Amino acid sequence: MHDIIIVGAGTAGLSAAIYGLRAGKSVLVLEQASYGGQIINTPEIENYPAIQKISGFEFATNLYNQAKNLGAEFAFEKVEGIEDKGQFKEVKTKDKSYEGKAVILATGAKNRSLGVEKEEELVGKGISYCATCDGMFYRGKVVAVNGGGNTAVEDATFLSDYVQKVYVIHRRDEFRADKAEVDRLTSKPNVELVLNSTVKRLESDASGLTGVVVANKDGEERTLKVDGLFVAIGQAPDNQAFSDLVELDGKGYISAGESTLTKTPGIFTAGDCRTKAIRQLATAASDGAVAGLAAVSYINEKGL
Repeated sequence: MHDIIIVGAGTAGLSAAIYGLRAGKSVLVLEQASYGGQIINTPEIENYPAIQKISGFEFATNLYNQAKNLGAEFAFEKVEGIEDKGQFKEVKTKDKSYEGKAVILATGAKNRSLGVEKEEELVGKGISYCATCDGMFYRGKVVAVNGGGNTAVEDATFLSDYVQKVYVIHRRDEFRADKAEVDRLTSKPNVELVLNSTVKRLESDASGLTGVVVANKDGEERTLKVDGLFVAIGQAPDNQAFSDLVELDGKGYISAGESTLTKTPGIFTAGDCRTKAIRQLATAASDGAVAGLAAVSYINEKGL
């Protein structure tokens, strides 16, 4: 029996582990892949408070080691379901089951990819899924943004203040984003809209991305010479396995506010997998701290 079981070893999950451990609770962290979450693949982090510059790998490793040195246990298995047994929860993986007095779901969310050749190998070498994270690395350069929702339009507007030029690639002739955001974007002199178009190929050399080949609805191709491509076509959480214990919104995110409480007592959620306006490294760490302490309070108040 563990005091707290955390599903996910990203920034939110590891932060929750640290706070739980420092409060004297035993913590088990279950992770289906490697520790660190998406941030582990980011070459440089420059927007985390008090850390001027650090690689995603170093940041994630520091966080992992901090939790491990405090006594966290780790098991690298995919969680397939959870049963509420009242005074404890049974967390099931493919081959095992674990018991915990409280559970924190910190499963994160994966960026939706374009699904084109070379995309994965160029992540961090011209391909990014976060303009606010990586935009500053392209100051004075030419970039493209792919997407038509609020995130894509806001990303392109943000980037336009720092880069030489922004191409905005969208598969339709109209944006899904709010009109006010679209008007703000189209007022920028260094923005070019590439509508009714989709990304077909990526061009690169030894240093990284050099161009994006797009095709319009008539099949005509055009090559955009760019230094960076920001993919903003949404994120996909993986929370269906817990849908009987937590409420999911229309996009599959766990419905929970800043308290990190779910509809089931003793089950909390933190990080990118929950409903929230801002998904950044700092907000994931904040969620983890809140969820960790909330789990501790729940255990203490119930006398478990």
